[in-house]
Amino acid sequence: MVKKDRNIKAVMVGLGYIGLPTAALMASRGIKVHGVDINQKAVDTINRGEIHIVEPDLDGLVRHVVREGYLVADTKATAADVFLIAVPTPFKGDHIPDISYVEVATRNLCPFLEEGNLVILESTSPVGTTERVKEIIDEERPELKGKVFIAYCPERVLPGNVIHELEHNDRSIGGMDENSTEKAINFYRHFVKGELVATNARTAEMCKLVENSSRDVNIAFANELSMICDKAGIDVWELISLANRHPRVNILQPGTGVGGHCIAVDPWFIVSEFPEEAKIIRSAREINNYKTEWVIEKIKNAALKFEVKHGKKPKVACMGLAFKPNIDDLRESPALYVTKSLIKEGVEIMPVEPNIDEHDEFQVYSTQEAKEKADILVFLVSHREFKKLFEKGIDKEYLSFVN
Repeated sequence: MVKKDRNIKAVMVGLGYIGLPTAALMASRGIKVHGVDINQKAVDTINRGEIHIVEPDLDGLVRHVVREGYLVADTKATAADVFLIAVPTPFKGDHIPDISYVEVATRNLCPFLEEGNLVILESTSPVGTTERVKEIIDEERPELKGKVFIAYCPERVLPGNVIHELEHNDRSIGGMDENSTEKAINFYRHFVKGELVATNARTAEMCKLVENSSRDVNIAFANELSMICDKAGIDVWELISLANRHPRVNILQPGTGVGGHCIAVDPWFIVSEFPEEAKIIRSAREINNYKTEWVIEKIKNAALKFEVKHGKKPKVACMGLAFKPNIDDLRESPALYVTKSLIKEGVEIMPVEPNIDEHDEFQVYSTQEAKEKADILVFLVSHREFKKLFEKGIDKEYLSFVN
């Protein structure tokens, strides 16, 4: 049940994979949330109590808080006590961070700001972005200079388990000053059970980037190992399982590459700002990107061998388009990149993604259609539906780049 003893009003700018779950969680604690998104279709969907993304437990939560009147979506902001920004921070040019969405969001909030308001940036951002938010507010609303609290607090969530992790994971919270940090911590206490750790804005920004860069480096080791093992004729999955029996070894699982809007992106934020120092971080990014190209070549070779053997070009089913198992998120997905690249090179591809119904650029096939009609199955993402195929047995040629 929604607690009705709160009087806080919040605006959440950005109702995507982080913004919507956060808005719904806040609303479930009785905070009146005005969600903002430029996508009218997403706004309309949310206001019907429905969701436009795939995330377990989110649909019921959104339906409940919308029905109770604690969450309303709109294309424009309104007056509030707290303003949160969770918009994309993509690249421009050669892996240069683009914070224009953050800047636009900040400017759009400025007309609604009042003395004593709290502005929190949640978007993964280059170091110094929170300072830029402050600069914009000071420029747009000079009469509020020093009278608005500003802080940075990145999320730490796993797609597929976002609601639980938003509520229970620890958070690093860094304000532009100590009062901003304290005010932000007090706000998050309304809906976060994890520990809220105080720091400054620049450290909090770097903390988010470092967390994902650390993961990227570890994945790069596993992906590099998988290519070495392929050349050596060694089963990489068995090797990793044996090596991980060492009490102080924990090698991750290799895959098609690294995707998503975090691990595949955040390391470049550090590299772009510290190009001379970030040598390992850059190398890890390059290895993980190369692994995807390596996968493409392996599939093309398998298709060529099939053609030589059978005298016809094969239908190749690319099993999985999302950047990780059991979600619909295609952002920075290596599996999607592999699929598009093979289509562009003339390979007859059957794209398969159980978590989406359609795609703008090609037809999406069902798992059953792929099983019946494809000549080669290529497993790029370890969706639960695909694992069931292995349990039943696969009676045709296949390649698997995931365990």
